[in-house]
Amino acid sequence: MNKAIIEKAIIGRKLGMTQVFTPDGKVIPVTVIEAGPCPIVQVKTLERDGYSAVKLGFGATEEKLLNKPEAGLFKKTGVPAQKVLKEFRFEKAEEMKVGDVLSCEEFAAGDKVDVSGVSKGHGFTGVIKRWNNRRLKETHGVGPVHREVGSMGANSSPSRVFKGKKMPGQYGHENVTVLNLEVVKVDKERNVILLKGAVPGPVKGIVTIRNSVKA
Repeated sequence: MNKAIIEKAIIGRKLGMTQVFTPDGKVIPVTVIEAGPCPIVQVKTLERDGYSAVKLGFGATEEKLLNKPEAGLFKKTGVPAQKVLKEFRFEKAEEMKVGDVLSCEEFAAGDKVDVSGVSKGHGFTGVIKRWNNRRLKETHGVGPVHREVGSMGANSSPSRVFKGKKMPGQYGHENVTVLNLEVVKVDKERNVILLKGAVPGPVKGIVTIRNSVKA
């Protein structure tokens, strides 16, 4: 759940990257995102739930693929089954109604937005790929440790490895938010938003777009 109070947001799917040309001939790299349509599945109120929020759905799916709580929610509200569910704390959440649909028209060219997604997973990697460390010398005497971590800084004092030491481990597959991306174009007919620059995640990855909180 996104705890920040926001004006507008939408769920989308990353389709890839391309480029567009400005009237004066400049090239702008853009990420193409299929944004919406996102039906409102549930509206939470301060009196009943303790806070105001709206749950949006994205990506039509079959009811048999849902678990029982999700299937019961869609059956109760009458909204078609959706594959992705995400909750947002809109400023005017309690004024929204179940069944209303949010589309890419919520945004316009020139808007500043924040985009969140899950970055590409690279599995268990070494310090060179994970932390951009340098290789050790490849001369005789170094031994078969050219891509190793190197010194741990351990000595008789403190006789341990300090917390935060950059070591091999899981790289990627974590929540990443890119701030202040610019909306270059909104295609209402195709439900597509073009954002200037790169967006976290692989192609077909699910992302959320919201108005920028630090613009």
